[in-house]
Amino acid sequence: MGEGERFQLGTVGALTLSVVSSVSIVICNKALISSLGFHFATTLTSWHLLVTFCSLHVALKVKLFEHKPFDRKAVMGFGILNGISIGLLNLSLGFNSVGFYQMTKLAIIPCTVFLETLFFGKRFSRSIQFSLIILLLGVGIATVTDLQLNALGSVLSLLAIVTTCVAQIMTNTIQKNFKVSSTQLLYQSSPYQAGTLLISGPFLDAFLTNQNVFAFKYTTQVLVFIILSCLISVSVNFSTFLVIGKTSPVTYQVLGHLKTCLVLAFGYVLLHDPFSWRNILGILIALIGMVLYSYFCTRESQQKTTEAAAQSIQIVEGESDPLLNAESGKGGSTDAVVPKAPVWKSNKDLDA
Repeated sequence: MGEGERFQLGTVGALTLSVVSSVSIVICNKALISSLGFHFATTLTSWHLLVTFCSLHVALKVKLFEHKPFDRKAVMGFGILNGISIGLLNLSLGFNSVGFYQMTKLAIIPCTVFLETLFFGKRFSRSIQFSLIILLLGVGIATVTDLQLNALGSVLSLLAIVTTCVAQIMTNTIQKNFKVSSTQLLYQSSPYQAGTLLISGPFLDAFLTNQNVFAFKYTTQVLVFIILSCLISVSVNFSTFLVIGKTSPVTYQVLGHLKTCLVLAFGYVLLHDPFSWRNILGILIALIGMVLYSYFCTRESQQKTTEAAAQSIQIVEGESDPLLNAESGKGGSTDAVVPKAPVWKSNKDLDA
């Protein structure tokens, strides 16, 4: 199996793990919050990250991966920013209607595209842009209901969008720049994420729910679901870093909307949630957008690979027979200027 085939297989595995684990934890948390009354989302997330760190520490001790320290300031800033983005998303949900919160999540994709284009010089073809518009339209139809605006909620949503986009872009760039794997980055950043949410979580949850997480009655059933949620979160956190590292923040957001559609479908089938023709229409449109996005990404990736291979062959042929170049008047064997291979800037969105 070649390098490219192994990469594609790893990418498919990462995407599958992310979808399965995310849908599983949403169903588990929905039962925990809706049925058992445990409404402390931020504190629960801090426990998720703490369990993730402990699990990775055990994995490190049994040598399942290698610890690779790098810039501590970058890790600390990245971890704290991730924690802040989670807190802001929860505040956005608390101060806005569900419909406006869904619009906030939809805005993350265009914001990420804008930031990557502005600061990293990435280019998204019209085909990719068209497929993203179809996707966002479908998810919007399926999930957005009411749009009640207020000044504080709008500011919180804007901050949540920006911090989430920057954190996800940093996940991709840090793995590339410091040559670390998703596991190594998650292991080093999760303590800072967990610490940020462990400190702020109880206060944030108390502010949003008017309840004290420490005064909650923890029955056996509640504890079982909390433990199950924390165990699933290890897979969720790992697959998040893995997907962003192997693809891109935009592809991860596309995958996130696929999860939203799957959660709606599972909720209807398993939990008998209310479902309308609007939900069905929105999911179908979103799926069309996802299929188009995958198709255009694959096609453009293949085109760039073919062009790069053709350029390499031409350069090798030119270097291997300098006498022919000299005879055709293109330069002598010693003075010929050999063209350098063009530097291809791989668009990670095309590897999805």
